[in-house]
Amino acid sequence: MRNLFKIFTISSVLLVFISSCKKEDLNLRPTNDLVADQAYANPAGYKSQLVKLYASYALTHPSGATGESDIGGLNPGFTDFLRLFWMSQELPTDEAICGWNDDGIPELDKMTWTSENIFIRGLYSRSIYQITVCNDFLRESTPEKLASRGITGQDATNVQRYRAEARFLRAFQYWVLLDGYGNPPFVTENDLIGKVAPKQIQRADLFKYVESELKAIEGELADPMTNEYGRADKGADWSLLARLYLNAEVYTGTARYTDAITYSSKVINGGYTLSTVYKNLFLTDNRSTSKENILTINYDGLHTQNDGGTTYLINAAINGDMKPGEFGVPTGGWGGNRSRINLPKLFTDYSGATDTRALFFGTKLENDDVNTFTDGLRVVKFRNVDSKGVPAPSIEGKFSSLDFALFRLGEQYLIYGEAVARGGSGGSVGQALTYVNNLRQRAYGNASGNVSTINVDFFLDERGRELYWEGFRRTDLVRYKKFTEAGYLWPYKGGVKSGAGVAATRNIYPLPLADLIANRNLAQNTGY
Repeated sequence: MRNLFKIFTISSVLLVFISSCKKEDLNLRPTNDLVADQAYANPAGYKSQLVKLYASYALTHPSGATGESDIGGLNPGFTDFLRLFWMSQELPTDEAICGWNDDGIPELDKMTWTSENIFIRGLYSRSIYQITVCNDFLRESTPEKLASRGITGQDATNVQRYRAEARFLRAFQYWVLLDGYGNPPFVTENDLIGKVAPKQIQRADLFKYVESELKAIEGELADPMTNEYGRADKGADWSLLARLYLNAEVYTGTARYTDAITYSSKVINGGYTLSTVYKNLFLTDNRSTSKENILTINYDGLHTQNDGGTTYLINAAINGDMKPGEFGVPTGGWGGNRSRINLPKLFTDYSGATDTRALFFGTKLENDDVNTFTDGLRVVKFRNVDSKGVPAPSIEGKFSSLDFALFRLGEQYLIYGEAVARGGSGGSVGQALTYVNNLRQRAYGNASGNVSTINVDFFLDERGRELYWEGFRRTDLVRYKKFTEAGYLWPYKGGVKSGAGVAATRNIYPLPLADLIANRNLAQNTGY
């Protein structure tokens, strides 16, 4: 079986982005050097176009004549999906803070953003772009289109699987919009291109759509761990369903914890196994050292260079005084992101001597000054070296080859446990304890960290210990009613050094002002 990682790096130069994405219009067709009948002329063409859908998760938009990106008006270095998603999920929370003064970053740090925040617009635009290219693939891969191009038999069957994967990738991006923006514009492959402005979908209806898509494609995806590396399979589908159901009460007002148990159990029983060493999950040979990762965004320091993705996660978290070469980025060290005090306090011994998940550098926990990089521990969870300490080859000494897991087994253990603690049926406290203690035995190296009781609040802290800086925290705090509320604080929450509550409307982001002006079908989220 060929490795999609290799196909991805070879084909990445083919990726082309829509030049009008700055208008956030889901009805626009991506421009391409080739017309559709040439791009999709044969089975190899369909595989190449599928690769582009995956590559769009890891590559940025080429800059235009003015040097600006067309993704939300951002500089190209900021437009990688993971960088934008991570910023939206981590910087406004108790886990991370950034000392840079780039327009829009201080407002994320302090939860004072407006509908004109460039990074909020950037993620929104990025998700819409990726939905757009999936829609285009689906329009060009119908049975009628295949027949007209003489694609039959096993080749047509293969394309049917590609379609299922495209629908999964689209559903994932609609989940991003569902979780972050609530009520975005909505278009599928069945809508006319450029004829009518996209209509708005309400959050509860978008939940139903994402759920229905994931269930509809389940039988068409490859079995767990049988697809090419980096491609979606049933395990990814079940993982997103489990995550969706865990947060269903936030999205719809109706809890679905029993369903969260059902689908997390499917993943857990799908053949995945925990990595024996936690830190190896975040090293460049993670694809070969464990079977815990379920679906990854693939990066390559020689072929897919950009300042986003894991290049951003590594470089922005280290400084020159930390010897960047030890992290596999000898010319790196951007000195921006570090922890807020709440994160290291989750660990018994923040130096990592007890819980090996505590991967920090430095000694000062306090965040006295947002702009002082040493105020707060530096998070060194992600590194551009392999499990033997060998740096990955890299252009310019800064670009990363570390793949990032969108889904991994550890999250599913915690979904199962929290759903049980919240009253879901079909699971047991005993099994939840087993899963939790599997994670903790890995972290402590023995049974000394095992717990004998669990409750709902335990899982927020344990998710912080297990999943910190992996893009979960904002969603978790919203689910626990601690994101905007004054009952739980962290430094600079609400723009106050000691922390302060903010309006509950900030549990979701505003729709970008530019899109509201361009599309009169859209109404702004309440409170903005």
